[in-house]
Amino acid sequence: QAQLVESGGGLVQAGGSLRLSCAASGRLLGINTLGWDRQAPGKQREFVAAITPGGNTRYADSVKGRFAISRDGAKNTVYLQMNSLKPEDTAVYYCNYGRGLYSAVGGSWGQGIQVTDSS
Repeated sequence: QAQLVESGGGLVQAGGSLRLSCAASGRLLGINTLGWDRQAPGKQREFVAAITPGGNTRYADSVKGRFAISRDGAKNTVYLQMNSLKPEDTAVYYCNYGRGLYSAVGGSWGQGIQVTDSS
């Protein structure tokens, strides 16, 4: 099975920036779609962004224009550059490998990494 390891989370003030990284390893189905979801306290997990091997991207409306997803083309490594962070961005962020760009389910998940507004 796939193993996904997230890094780069932490405390950040509103208006600040943070960059998350995720590397997938183990039993992988080749180079595949990678993405991020998040779960805020007391709320359901929600989609944030995803990117296909060819570079097609999709974003949640709440992060469009502020977040940018990218990937290492040769590896199953994905990044999430988060700018102009808001208090409502506070959540545990989860990396996904293998879920379709417009799919709601599927793929493998990382353990999650905390992003917290320190304002």
